[in-house]
Amino acid sequence: MLTEGVHSGDAGGIVPSSFRIARALLDRLDDASTGAVIPRALHCEIPDARVAQAHAAGAILGELAWRKFPYAGATRPMTADPGEAVLNRTWHPALSVTGADGLPAIADAGNVLRPRTTLKLSMRLPPRVDAAQATRDMKRTLEADPPHGALVRFAADQSATGWDAPPSAPWLATALEAASQRRYGRPAAFMGEGGTIPFMGMLGKRFPAAQFLITGVLGPQSNAHGPNEFLHIAYAKRLTACVADVIAAHAAHER
Repeated sequence: MLTEGVHSGDAGGIVPSSFRIARALLDRLDDASTGAVIPRALHCEIPDARVAQAHAAGAILGELAWRKFPYAGATRPMTADPGEAVLNRTWHPALSVTGADGLPAIADAGNVLRPRTTLKLSMRLPPRVDAAQATRDMKRTLEADPPHGALVRFAADQSATGWDAPPSAPWLATALEAASQRRYGRPAAFMGEGGTIPFMGMLGKRFPAAQFLITGVLGPQSNAHGPNEFLHIAYAKRLTACVADVIAAHAAHER
């Protein structure tokens, strides 16, 4: 776009703004009012079992499903349904703009049209969407038929495909429920996590028939990855006992 050094008073309404073009391109990816990602290729069908698990976990979490995140001022969460909040951060794609170039600091900004706007995008994908194909789909969506004939380039940084654990075998489901009831007095619950652990995908591909129990000690009143990192000791002890119970059940099942 040959707009560098053009005064907006001279060119306003004639030369297209690179920022407005960027806005139009973002509208191809998600709905600004709802945050819903538009290209169907970036979605996947959510298994009924995962929907049920998400709503069961949401019923346990209640408002904690969204209150644990920081909000500025009176900002509200995108959903007040705990189950949908769990699904939003695990099974629905979501777009974030994490960086920008070409925008001067406010103190340095002048009444001129800028020649380019560069945005860094982060697209969280559902676990069953292939990241390489999704990258190609995003490139095609953004670069096709550019507004006003502008030069639009999409360059991928990195991508990683998520992972969905296989359904729990009956023996494992029974062992998990028994361990949870024995140690916590509550039924077992399951929830996805909105981050990729590439090693799990590698293990799942290498051992497609394997069963997985992936858990952690970050229960209530725990804090991780900070200077004051700490665990809720009573919770961690019970969880350790649960894992031991499941291992013992696995040994009995294998005999």
